[in-house]
Parts: sequence; C-alpha cells; structure tokens
Amino acid sequence: MLIRIFENMRGMDVSDIAIQIMATVAAVLICLIVHEICHGLAAYALGDPTAKRMGRFSFNPVRHIDPIGGLMLLLLGFGWAKPVMVDPRYFENPKRDMALTALAGPVSNFILAFLSMGLLANTARWALGAGLVGAALFSFLRTLVFLNIGLGVFNLIPIPPLDGSKVLGAFLPDRMYWQLMRFERYGMFILLFLLMFGRIDLNRFVNGIFNAMLGVWT
Repeated sequence: MLIRIFENMRGMDVSDIAIQIMATVAAVLICLIVHEICHGLAAYALGDPTAKRMGRFSFNPVRHIDPIGGLMLLLLGFGWAKPVMVDPRYFENPKRDMALTALAGPVSNFILAFLSMGLLANTARWALGAGLVGAALFSFLRTLVFLNIGLGVFNLIPIPPLDGSKVLGAFLPDRMYWQLMRFERYGMFILLFLLMFGRIDLNRFVNGIFNAMLGVWT
C-alpha cells in the first residue's frame, strides 16, 4: 500500500501524502486487531480460554502487531499479526474447532471489508467534495476495504502457519494433518520467498473481490 503511495508521490502534495499514510496505518491496525480478537473470541466460544487469559481480547495494538507482518501489510497489502495461542485440549473436536477458530479471522476481515465498502459507496460523492476531511475519510475507507480483503485472502492460503492450513487440515486424515503442521516453522520463509519472487500474485483476487463488493453496494 505505501509502496503505491511512494510511487505516485510526484503527483501528490504534502497533505495528500500525509492523509494516505495516516489512513494506511490506521487501517492496518484495525484489520489486524479485529482479525486476532475474532480468533480469540471463536476459540473462547468453543471452550478455550487461553486467548482471554493472555489478554488478546484487548484493542491495544501492542498485544497483536507482529513487526514483520505489520510492515508487510503496510507496504504490500498482505501480512499477519502475532498468532493467538490456542490449546486444542479444550476443544470437543480439535481439528474441527481449530479450523473454525482459524476461519474466524479471515471471515471477520471480509465482513469488515464489506461493511466498509458500504460506507465508502454511500459517502464517496460527499467525501470527494468535502475538502481535506472528506479526502481523509475516502482514503481511509478505501484503504480499509483493500487491506481487509488482502489480509483475508492472504490468510486463507493453505500453507502453515496461515489460517488456511488449519481449515484445510479439518478435511485431511490425521496423519496428513500432522505432516502439514510440521512445516509451520518454515511456512513464513516459504511465503516470503513466493511473494518476493512473484510466485504468488494475490492482487487479482483482491481486485476481484473489491469489485464484487462494490457491485453489491452500487
């Protein structure tokens, strides 16, 4: 996201750049906090109090932000937060409940993106003619939609430790599930490599979902 801003700086004045940067930072914090809190709430609803005990129901960003993952989301539109600790021993059905807990994060981002798109579609005409305040609101909502979609899509990739691997695991035999989870310590390095060298291009999916949501509201 910020990379796009820096690439377009020649056509922007200082106030536009400041608005874009502040909107992006605010949107990143909201995306990651909502994502992680919803993981914790889902686990708690399924019987696991670990996230609550560790203070992960807080809106304090320090409890949720992973420096590298937050920077990736800020710069590229794809990233991650500190994982919510889950103890599957509390779950009635560990594989199923782990998948539901994992799915809660991306689903929360898609819901937030859809609601933000509704606000964006219904305030865009006013915002674009309302000066600095309107420009800030428009930029914030648009960024919030894109980042929530990006975070949701990215986390559904079925590579450990992303949420998609837990969702996929619910449909795998136990032996294959544990073999998949063995790659968790290497997963982020694999993902970073694939993203950096263009082997994973999520922009097409993000733009497609963005346009679909926009079509619902317009």
